[in-house]
Amino acid sequence: MKSKLSLIALLALTTLTLNAQRTILNMPDIPGYVTLKCDFHMHTVFSDGNVWPLMRLDEAWRDGLDAISITDHVEYQPKKNYVPVNHNAAWEISQNRAKDLNIILVQGTEITRSMPPGHLNALFITDANPIDTSDFMAAVGAAVKQGAFIQYNHPGWKAQEKDGIPKLYPVHQELITKGWLHGIEYFNEYEHYPLVMDMCRDHKLAVMGNSDVHGIISEVYKTPDYTQRPVTLVFARERSYEALREAMFAGRTAVWYGDYLAGFEEYVAPLFRAAVSTRAPFKVDDKNIWFELLNNSDLPIAFTGGPAGAPAEISLPARSAVIVKADKKYLAEPIPYNVSNIITGSSSTLRVEITPGK
Repeated sequence: MKSKLSLIALLALTTLTLNAQRTILNMPDIPGYVTLKCDFHMHTVFSDGNVWPLMRLDEAWRDGLDAISITDHVEYQPKKNYVPVNHNAAWEISQNRAKDLNIILVQGTEITRSMPPGHLNALFITDANPIDTSDFMAAVGAAVKQGAFIQYNHPGWKAQEKDGIPKLYPVHQELITKGWLHGIEYFNEYEHYPLVMDMCRDHKLAVMGNSDVHGIISEVYKTPDYTQRPVTLVFARERSYEALREAMFAGRTAVWYGDYLAGFEEYVAPLFRAAVSTRAPFKVDDKNIWFELLNNSDLPIAFTGGPAGAPAEISLPARSAVIVKADKKYLAEPIPYNVSNIITGSSSTLRVEITPGK
């Protein structure tokens, strides 16, 4: 009776967000691609999560996401005395709801091992059952045979990596050599791992960032500390399952977490240019110019390292404009800045130039 009542309660929870207002995440498209907001790491009662699968779809719709994957563990089933063990259950339960909400649902699962190799998500699979095997390489191979995108999860998680420093062990190098590793989580839940940027660049892997949520998402990322959940931004040719998959295997991703963006310059630079613009100077005297700097995204922009004759720092809040006073010489030359909250490597940030009126 207890298990039946629990399931009824969970089903009731799935109606919680039906009347909720959908958030629009303002992050612009870049030339040639649409910017998809995604979360590819989350759990339900079918492993160690605390919500019914349909709740994950309702949360994703409310949070303005384009795509999600429910990645319950295949090996770890702490609720098996109350919830039937079915590795494909979350996918089977959620498919129709995803269609109703226009969410791209990616079938996935989590391969859960001690370190090394640690935890890996298999995304874009078709059946989780063959992945439930004690042989690690056989498990990954079964996923890859289905066309899976393999993601190395939370590589600096202190529960498995005591010093908190992410590393690529020989088993990970073997996966890379085989072409069986496609992305690494730079951000997971509350943590980010700067060295992952270099690992991904060196091995041509996608930079990933996800919530790894187990409970109710709004209780994990509460305002005012968090304005949204962390997301993987995927730069796809169109908003479709096939285009999403192609973009991820091509490594066209970035990570948006809190007030920070992390990704390779070839993607975050055009994203910056699509978000930030200037207007022509509205006032000019013998020494200075005044112009407006605008931001049409939900990411605040922190300019630092300004040159002589311009502000040393500029704080440009999300969806706002500020007035900048600068030396008149900048009518003829751009103003260089670092964007300290757009990360391009373990020790580098985006370098930009501001040109008034362009």
